[in-house]
Amino acid sequence: MTLIVLLIPLFPLLGFLVLGLGFRAVPKKWATVIGTGTVLLSFIVSMVVAFNLRYFAATLPGFSFDWISIGPLKIPFAFLIDPLSVVMLLIVTGVGFLIHLYSVGYMKEDPGYNRFFAYMNLFVFFMLLLVLGANYPVMFIGWEGVGLCSYLLIGFWFKNREYNNAAKKAFIMNRIGDLGFLLGMFLIFNTFGSMSFGQVFAQAKSMPAGSPAIVAITLLLFVGAVGKSAQIPLYTWLPDAMAGPTPVSALIHAATMVTAGVYMIARSNILYVLAPATMTVIGITGLATALFAASIAIFQNDIKKVLAYSTISQLGYMFVGLSVGAFTGAMFHLTTHAFFKALLFLGAGSVIHALGGEQDIRNMGGLRSRLPKTYWTFLIGTIAIAGIPPLSGFFSKDEILLHVFEYSWPMWKFAVAGSLMTAFYMFRLLFLVFFRDFRGTEAQQHHMHESPPVMTTPLIILAILAAVGGVLNIPEIFDGGSRLSAFLAPVFADAAAVTAHQVPLPHSTEWLLMGITLAGVAGMVLWAFNRYVRKQPVLLPDSARRSFIPNLLTKKYYIDELYDFIIVKPLDRLSTFLHDVVEIRFIDRIVNGVGNMVVWTGNTVRFIQTGNVGFYMFIMILGIILILFLNILI
Repeated sequence: MTLIVLLIPLFPLLGFLVLGLGFRAVPKKWATVIGTGTVLLSFIVSMVVAFNLRYFAATLPGFSFDWISIGPLKIPFAFLIDPLSVVMLLIVTGVGFLIHLYSVGYMKEDPGYNRFFAYMNLFVFFMLLLVLGANYPVMFIGWEGVGLCSYLLIGFWFKNREYNNAAKKAFIMNRIGDLGFLLGMFLIFNTFGSMSFGQVFAQAKSMPAGSPAIVAITLLLFVGAVGKSAQIPLYTWLPDAMAGPTPVSALIHAATMVTAGVYMIARSNILYVLAPATMTVIGITGLATALFAASIAIFQNDIKKVLAYSTISQLGYMFVGLSVGAFTGAMFHLTTHAFFKALLFLGAGSVIHALGGEQDIRNMGGLRSRLPKTYWTFLIGTIAIAGIPPLSGFFSKDEILLHVFEYSWPMWKFAVAGSLMTAFYMFRLLFLVFFRDFRGTEAQQHHMHESPPVMTTPLIILAILAAVGGVLNIPEIFDGGSRLSAFLAPVFADAAAVTAHQVPLPHSTEWLLMGITLAGVAGMVLWAFNRYVRKQPVLLPDSARRSFIPNLLTKKYYIDELYDFIIVKPLDRLSTFLHDVVEIRFIDRIVNGVGNMVVWTGNTVRFIQTGNVGFYMFIMILGIILILFLNILI
C-alpha cells in the first residue's frame, strides 16, 4: 500500500524528468502521451486509494522515512492519506488531467510544447506533495514548488517583457506570504517540539482557546494563505498572472494552487478554532476580498481578467466559510469551484482560440451559433458559479451562507451582496461574449471556428461535473445525506467538538434565506439580460470619461498604482541611490583606493630591488643592528 501512495506524485515527477531533460529530443506525439498519461495514471491510483479509504474506513498507511534529524528537531519525509487529502488528490489529478488533455489542442502550434508539459507535470508533482505532506515542512516544499512552477508558467512566453514582469510579480508577492508560513513553522516547533500534524494537533487540543502562541501561529500561517490564495492585500499578482497560457490559468489559478491556502487552514482546523481572534481576521479579510474583487470584475473587459477577479472573490467566500467554522462547506465550495472555474477558464480559452487571440469582450458577441459546444458548457459554468439550483455552485454557496447567517446576520448580508454581484458580472460576461451581433473584425469572423474535440471533450466533462457536483453534499433539507460532510467528519472532529455549542437553523429559516438569495440572483440575471441583450450594450473604451464609481472600478481602485507609488517607486529610488551614491561613489572608491595604494606601494618599493649584492649586505647588517637595539630597549 505504501508503494501505491508513493506512485501518485511519482508519475508526474517522472513525466517532468523525461520531458524536462529531453524536451528537444522527445517527439511531440510522445510528449503528449507522457504529459497527459502520467497525470491520468496518478488520477487512477488516487481513485484506488480513495476506494480503499472509503470501503475499509481506515487511514491508509502513508510513505515515510527519516529526513532531517538535528538534536531535538526530527522531521520525517512522510505522506498522510485521510479523507481531506483524498479529496484534494482527486481534484488535482482529475481536473489536472482534463486540463492537460485540453492543452494538447490549445498548445498544438506552440514551439515550446514539450517544455510546457514538463512545467505542467512539475506543477502537479509539487501540488500533490503539498496535499500529501504529513507535516508542515513537506507541505512547505510543495508550497514553494507550486510557486516556482507558477513563475515558470506565467512567464512561459518569456520573450514578452510584460509577461516576465507578471511572473516576477507573482513570485515576489508569494514570497511575502511564504515568509509568514516559514515563521509560523518555526513557532510551531518552538511551541510543540514537532511539526508533524498528528503530534501538533494532539498537543493543541489540550491548550486553552485564545492562547497567545496559537494565535500567533495561526496568524503567521494565514499570512502564507493570503499570499498563495490571493487575498487582500496580496491579491494583485493573480489578475496579472493571466499573462500565461489559458490552461495555466485553469490549472494553477482556478482549480489547484490558489486553493492551497484554504486547504492548509482546513488541515490546521483545530489550531484555528482555538484562535477566535484569528478566525475574526480571516472572516474580515475573506469578506472584504470577496466584495472588493466582485465589484472590480463587473467593469473588466478582458475575458480572463473577469474570471481572475471572480477567482479572488470565490476564494474570499471559502475563507469566510473557514472563519465561521464551516470547514466542510469551504472544502465543498473548493471542490465545486474547481469544476466550474476550470470549465469557465477553458471555455474562455476556446473563445480566444476561435478568435485568433482576442480577449476583449467588447470585440466579441454572437458566438453561440458558431461555437455551440463552448456556449452550452460556458452557460452551465455560469449558472453554477451564480449559485442557481440545481447546479453544484448553489449547494456549496448555500452551505457557506447558512453557516455565516448562524454566526453573524450583518456578515451574511455582505456575503449575499457578493453573491449577487457574482451573478451579475458572470451573466454580463456570458451575454457580451455569446449574444447579439458579432463586434469583432471581418478577419476574426472568418477565422472563427469551434475548438477541436480534444479541447471540447474536457469542457463537456467539466460541465457535467459542474452540473451534478452538488450531489456530493446535498443537505438534509433536500433529503440528502450530506455525504461529503460525513466523509470529512473524522478530519474535522476535534474542531467540531470545540464549536458544538452552535445550534442549527430550523428548516423554515433555511428556506427563507435560500429564497431571498435566489430572488436576488434572479434579479441580477434579469438586469444583466435587459442591459446587455435586450438593449444595445454601451461599451466604452478604457480611456473614455465615466462617472466616479465606474471609473474607479475600471481602474481596479488604483491599487496597482498605489502599490507602485508607495512601494515600487520608493524602492527603485532607494536602489538607485544605493547604486549611484553608496556603491559607486563610496564603496567603489574605497575598494579602488586600496587597490591603487597597493599598486603605488609596489611601484615605489620595487626601486629598493637594485640587484647590488653589497647593498643587500648593508641592509641585512642594518636590520640586525636594529633588532639588537630594539631588544635592548624592550
